Amino acid sequence: MTDATATPMTIRRRTPAWLAVTLAVLFGLFYAYDVWEAVGNLLGLSTTVQSLDTQFSAFGWVVLIGAIVVPVGLFAGAFVLGRSRAPLGQVLLYLAGLGVSAVVSLDVFVVGLGRLIV
Repeated sequence: MTDATATPMTIRRRTPAWLAVTLAVLFGLFYAYDVWEAVGNLLGLSTTVQSLDTQFSAFGWVVLIGAIVVPVGLFAGAFVLGRSRAPLGQVLLYLAGLGVSAVVSLDVFVVGLGRLIV
């Protein structure tokens, strides 16, 4: 006889710790490259702005600093959200974060230098 009120146990597969760390390090390198690229944009554009004898606008600072901070936040968010998920779920979260990070870095090029300076 089975109890009608008993709920079936759901088996939830967690990612092994070694695989979660491997995925975090692998995708962390891609996110670190985005941060490195954003720092390079900030330094390169600041040199250009100085040679033009002008300065960044407030909007320019927000865009350039945001391009540095956003990949770090996206990686942290993907890591925290993916902790208790299967490996495929973790990979998809990391990839989604990389896509958003790519959009933010492309925003610097689309906006152009003209809108970043005073």
